Parts: sequence; C-alpha cells; structure tokens
Amino acid sequence: MSEHGTGRHAGPGSGAPTPGSGPDILRPGANTASGLRTADGKVDASGPADDGGVTRDGGERATGGTATEARGTGLMDRLRKDLRNPLFLQGYALMINTGITAVLGLGYWFLATHLYSATAFGEGQAQISAMRLFSSLTGLAFAGAMARFIPVAGRRTAEFILRGYAVAGATGLVAALGFLLTLPLWGSVYADLGGLGPGLFFLASVLVWTIFTLQDVTLAGLRNAVWVPVNSLAFGLVKMGLLIALAHALPQGGVFGGIFVSWIVPTAIALIPISWLIFGVIIPKHVKNTEVTAANPPRLREVGRFLAGDFPGAFSILLILYLVPVIVAGWLDDAPTFGYFSIAHTLGSMVGLLAANMAVSLTVEGSFNAAQLGQSVRNALRRTFLIVGPVVAVVVLGAPLILGVFGPGFAEAGTPLLRLMAIAVLPQTVIEICLSMLRAQSEARKLALVQIGMAVLVLTSIAVLFPHFGIAAVGYAMLGSQLLVALLIFPNMRRVMKHGKTSQVATG
Repeated sequence: MSEHGTGRHAGPGSGAPTPGSGPDILRPGANTASGLRTADGKVDASGPADDGGVTRDGGERATGGTATEARGTGLMDRLRKDLRNPLFLQGYALMINTGITAVLGLGYWFLATHLYSATAFGEGQAQISAMRLFSSLTGLAFAGAMARFIPVAGRRTAEFILRGYAVAGATGLVAALGFLLTLPLWGSVYADLGGLGPGLFFLASVLVWTIFTLQDVTLAGLRNAVWVPVNSLAFGLVKMGLLIALAHALPQGGVFGGIFVSWIVPTAIALIPISWLIFGVIIPKHVKNTEVTAANPPRLREVGRFLAGDFPGAFSILLILYLVPVIVAGWLDDAPTFGYFSIAHTLGSMVGLLAANMAVSLTVEGSFNAAQLGQSVRNALRRTFLIVGPVVAVVVLGAPLILGVFGPGFAEAGTPLLRLMAIAVLPQTVIEICLSMLRAQSEARKLALVQIGMAVLVLTSIAVLFPHFGIAAVGYAMLGSQLLVALLIFPNMRRVMKHGKTSQVATG
C-alpha cells in the first residue's frame, strides 16, 4: 500500500530514458505487447525467457554444462536475465519504490516525532489517514481495471487514463464530502476539519492524492514502472525538507499544521512533471508500439463489466488498509496513542507492499501475454517470497529497535502490532498473486468473492478483538484472516500454475 500508493497501495490493495540513454530494456520501444523485439526489429511473440533454468513447459533447460557451472553464472547474470523479463523489471522497480518510500518514510516520521509535539503528530497523522481513506480507497479501487486495460488500450490509452482519473477523483470527492457532513460521528480528533476553509482544503487534497496515487499504476500499466522510484525519491526529499521548514511556522496539528501541509503540497507539485511525462512522452510511444497488438481497444461496455465485478471487491479489501486507521483513531480518541498505532501500522503496510508490487506487474504481463500466465504466476510467487521472506524475518526480530528510533513509547505500544502485520505478509503474498492472476483473466466474480470475504473477515475480527487486545487486535485479525483465505485459494492457484488455466475458486 507505499505511503503514497500501489501501489502507493498496499494490498489487504513508472517513464523511460530517451532513446540511446541506456539499455534497450529500459526504453518503451524495447518491449512490445507480447514480448521482446528481436535484433531485426520483429516481435518475439513467445514472450520473455523464463527464469531459473526452467522452460515454459516446466521442463529443465539444457545448459550444456554441469550444475556447478550453471550456478557459477552468479547473481549478476541472474539479475541481468530478470531485467530482460518485463514481469520482473516492473515488479523490481515497484519493490525498489517501496524500499525508497520506506527509508524516506522512516526519516520523515522520525523528524515529525522529534520536531512536533505528540499531540500535533497524532492529529496530523489522523488527518492524513482520513485524506488517504477517500483518495486511495476510491483511486486504488480503479487500479485493477487500469492495470488490466492500459496495456491493451491502444490509440485510446490517453482517453482511458483521463477517464480513470476523472471517475476516481469524482468518487473520492463525493465520499469525502459525506465524511465532512458527518464529522461528529467520527470523533473529536477530526474536529479540525470543520468549517468552510479546512473542508475545501481537505477536498482539494483528496483530489490531488487520488491522481497522484493512480500515476504509479498508470506508469506500471505502460511498462514504465522504472520511473516510479524516481518520483518517490524526489517527492520524499521535498516532503522532508518542507516538514523541517514548517516546524516553527506551523507547529500545530490538524489540516493546516506543518505535517499535513508538508505532505500534500509536494504531492500537488509532483503532478505536473509526471503528467507531462505520461501524456507527452510515454503514451505516444506506447500507442506506436502496440498499434498492431492493440488494434481493437476494449470497449466501454467491456471495461464496465470488469469494473462491476472488480470494483466492489477491490473497494472492500482496501477498507482493511485505509478505513481501519480512521476507525481506530475514533475508538482511541487519543492523539498520542494513535500516533503510536499509525507508525507501526504504516511500517507493517509497507512490508505488505512488496507482495502487492509484484502482483501489479503480474496483472500487466498477464494482460500482455495470457498464454504464459501459469509460468508468470510461478515466477512471481517464487521471486516475491525470496524477497519478502528475509524482510519479514528482519522486521519480526528487529521491531523493537525499528520502532525505538521514534521513541520508547512507540516501541512499547507498537511492537506486537508490527510483528503480527509482518508475519501476515507471508499469506498475503499468496493472496496478492492470486488476485492479480484472476484480474489478468478478467475473472471479476471470483475477484469479488475473495476480496469481499477477506474484508468481512478482517473488519469483523478487529471489531471483536479490539476491546481485548487494543491496537494489537489489528495484527491478530489480519494474520488470522489472511492465513485462512490463503489456505482456501491456494489449490486454485496451484492448478493454474500447473495447467495454465483457472478453475473455480475454492470457497470452503
């Protein structure tokens, strides 16, 4: 879910150098809708080579040497091979983005906890959580459709993306307006949003963040996720600088405090260059490269049918990430304690993003090359666990030290929650890959079944456990629910990996 989304989105829910400026694999023209260009410029429709010495039919690839010699190619050879595979290139770029976001996020929150009072920090976090609820919740609910159809939108790519921005933005604004009209129901921590001025600024922030969130998905859908980390790096550095600059000018919490202002102003500024890159540079190249393979763009009715099944499920599962902090803030009604919760929850969600990032890439590549979906699922699952596993181990073991950076209160209150959320990422990986597999095949009903069921399990569990375990209840609920769902859906994933086609999702 990065702190700004797809991912700048976490689950339980990208331009190019100019020609000649780098390796061909980094240029939009190097990849086509179904594979790589050959030396003579023709399209290799068979798709990128598989990894790990395995052929597309699952057999061992002849190496012409011993196993020891094959292993001797080294890590760099494996990495170079991976970077020729669009599935891994896009997935790694989004994972790097998550790493950059996590490091800069730690720096940002470290500064915020030391430059602002505990109350101001908690209030600022509460306002950001509310803003992200309506922007990310609605924006990322459309992310699946954009990742699914941007690769095949052809000459209508720009039109499709702009419509996605408009619909997601309007939906977010309506939802946020309903929130503002019912502020007394959400607790005193949101009282600062009352009044015309704060309300309008909040609504504008929702619209800005919605578009900012969808830009990552757009870049990934255009096979240019390599620009996402660049954007995140610039955004994170400017945000930290502004946070420091406003510490004395706007020391208070709330929507006009230094924390919220330093968060949203760089976001608005970042929209300008990234929008120019997408619409002025990348889309024209994408349209040219896919003029044959995407000669018949999907019609509005086809997109509508997909959204009818995908949106309710995606919306439901995003409630887990974005509604829970807002509800917890209201239940606690204590800004400093919510600050402890928000840091642990944010870090746990960032770990989950690693799984979601590779899943987004799987949706895109599954849409480009459906014939290789089974192999792509195997590759994505294997690579994601190789990366996520060590990260989870580090977070579980080092949770007290990681949170202790922000202060002893954060470590004491947040360690159980962070550990539980980190462990929950392991079954979440299976869920994310399965959802992307279904999304690539437009299996909207099955998507909705898994996602809505997951949301009901998590939200119900939190409500039941919160009076007994406090903020740690969120971790227990996520771990138990995701483990159960992963066990239920894995048999179907296994059939797809073996046979390359889906069967009915297991539900019990």
